[in-house]
Amino acid sequence: MGELYVALIHAPVYNKNMEQIATSITNLDIHDIARAAITYGVNAYYVVHPGQAQQDLAKRIMGFWREGYGAEYNPNRYEAFERVRLASTREEVITAIKNDNPGKRVFTAATDARLYPNTIAYTDLRSRLENTDDVFVVLFGTGWGMIQEEMEKADFILQPVYGYGEYNHLSVRSAAAIILDRLRGH
Repeated sequence: MGELYVALIHAPVYNKNMEQIATSITNLDIHDIARAAITYGVNAYYVVHPGQAQQDLAKRIMGFWREGYGAEYNPNRYEAFERVRLASTREEVITAIKNDNPGKRVFTAATDARLYPNTIAYTDLRSRLENTDDVFVVLFGTGWGMIQEEMEKADFILQPVYGYGEYNHLSVRSAAAIILDRLRGH
């Protein structure tokens, strides 16, 4: 069985005008994706932001649930937060994962609400996870998604999550839960 990691990318991403920006770290994204990550056996969940003020905010949130009153009040949340890591860049994440998995190949799978020429099905990535010892990092973009140059660096791009109708703009935490279930759910 392959190893699975998740990274939530806050920069560089697009805003609704397709301009390159950095989004803010949100408390709900940290909490909800951490809980989904532990539920689906993710080795580590990286929150990626280049800004020190945003990283400091994330550290305060994480500290409350790891060391503060929150750790005592809600041990389940403490357990989920044990897998959360901070990084400044996607490259920093990949380096850390390679260091944790010496000798293994690390593949990245980007997510987006748009289709790309090298889009693959969830069943294909799930099969790779189940039938190899490789390491896979699922990259989630905030805002209106990772910029095209970052998408093109990915080894794979997962197909968009489609619902019932035409609307296709899920919160990243909802998309993460759906995608993790498709990759590791029973």
